[in-house]
Amino acid sequence: MRQSLQIFYWGMLISFVGSLPPGIINIAASQISGKQGVSAAIVYAIGSMLAEVIIVRIALSGMSWLTRSQKFFRVLEWMTAGLLIVFSATCFISADSMQEFPVILPDLLLPPFLTGIVLSAINPLHIPFWLGWSTVLMNKSVLTTGPQQYDIYVAGIGIGTIAGIIVFIFGGQYLLKTFHSNQFLINCAIGFALLAAAFFHIKKMIFVPASVRHAKLFGQT
Repeated sequence: MRQSLQIFYWGMLISFVGSLPPGIINIAASQISGKQGVSAAIVYAIGSMLAEVIIVRIALSGMSWLTRSQKFFRVLEWMTAGLLIVFSATCFISADSMQEFPVILPDLLLPPFLTGIVLSAINPLHIPFWLGWSTVLMNKSVLTTGPQQYDIYVAGIGIGTIAGIIVFIFGGQYLLKTFHSNQFLINCAIGFALLAAAFFHIKKMIFVPASVRHAKLFGQT
């Protein structure tokens, strides 16, 4: 029970924090809220969340199957470290080069629910973001392989995504302006957090043999 709560908590926390930096998903939620009302924006958030958790669940199932090969497992670990470093560098580079937020949805052609599904489904960051963080959690023995653990994990991700989008639904343009005025500090904080995660991830890969990490992850002896 305690492990399930921990898995749920980390999925929710990472998803919520990852939803806070202004992007197409949450800015669109704010615009839908202003044009069509809070109810429509919440329906949009549900559609966005459903698309994300389905993508993540499928990716986790595929990763669980592929990483049973120790060779691929090591490749995925180094790919994760590289992605964390790239994301961190991106945050630092963009810290002082933010532009005004564009109007993303001047005319809504789809119902809010379908808009949420489409925008979330075409988001290219879902898979690398969640495979990266999932690998980190697996290496720290927080997330274990198995359908039940994955279901709890994606349930937490779904709640965190909804919570993050709701912040923008009710915060509206004021919140976007606040984020924009403090974007330098926000990007730096996220950049340092990602860099720290990459450091500890690489440290474990260097000092703990891959065979030991792989056996621990999959319960082998």
